[in-house]
Amino acid sequence: MSIMTGTWKLHRPHRARSTARPWPPRDRLALAAGLIAPPAVALALVPFRTELSYTNAALILVVAVVAVAALGNRAAGAVAALSAAVWFEFLLTRPYQTFEIADGADIATAVLLLVVGLIVGQLAARARRLEVIAVTDAAHLARIHRTAALAQSANSADTVVDHVRHELTGLLGLRACRFEYGTLLGRPPRLEKDGTVTVGRHSWNPDTDGWPEGEIELRAYGNGHYLGRFMLTPGPGVVPALQARLVAVTLADQTGAALDTAGPVRGW
Repeated sequence: MSIMTGTWKLHRPHRARSTARPWPPRDRLALAAGLIAPPAVALALVPFRTELSYTNAALILVVAVVAVAALGNRAAGAVAALSAAVWFEFLLTRPYQTFEIADGADIATAVLLLVVGLIVGQLAARARRLEVIAVTDAAHLARIHRTAALAQSANSADTVVDHVRHELTGLLGLRACRFEYGTLLGRPPRLEKDGTVTVGRHSWNPDTDGWPEGEIELRAYGNGHYLGRFMLTPGPGVVPALQARLVAVTLADQTGAALDTAGPVRGW
């Protein structure tokens, strides 16, 4: 292993990159479906509205709300619920094609449609979110397991370092990632154990402030001793979630353990 060193300037906090998170295409599609699906379903029910009870019509519209919420997010579910209530009143209750409801029971049905649609839509969106979290957790766990297995089988700690560099690049969406052996030089921003970032003596919240400018160090420790650091160059786009940053810290710890097992590096 060779020593890689460099000269570092003290980093000061800079204006953060914009952290506005654009909606994924799936959520945008679901929002459009929230506007379009309920009136489409209501129009399909128009030929049967004299024979179909208001309760059954409302239940059919609730199914459309659930489908939209399961496809998208809570906002899409809420839009679908409001749209379903409006078109139920306009197309499926007397007098037709007006927003007047003659029967008090029909008013109650419309209100219940809105309330039930909102509640069920929220539940469907939450179920989708939990599924995404489970999939994400599985991907993170796979990274940790791959690194642990490599640390046990690799003949050289350099192999683990190179593997983790690639893992961190994909995990954090980095433009570049390198590893430095040797003593600490300079005071670049540092990714901490809790997923936050320290710039100088100041705390920096990447979730609200974005990444600080310049390279960010992620230190690797083995048996309590500093053994090196990954130098992270953030890429464009939003900052990875806290969960991903904590996985990055775990990967750095695994690297430190591999370096500690391999023994001192020549040239230190």
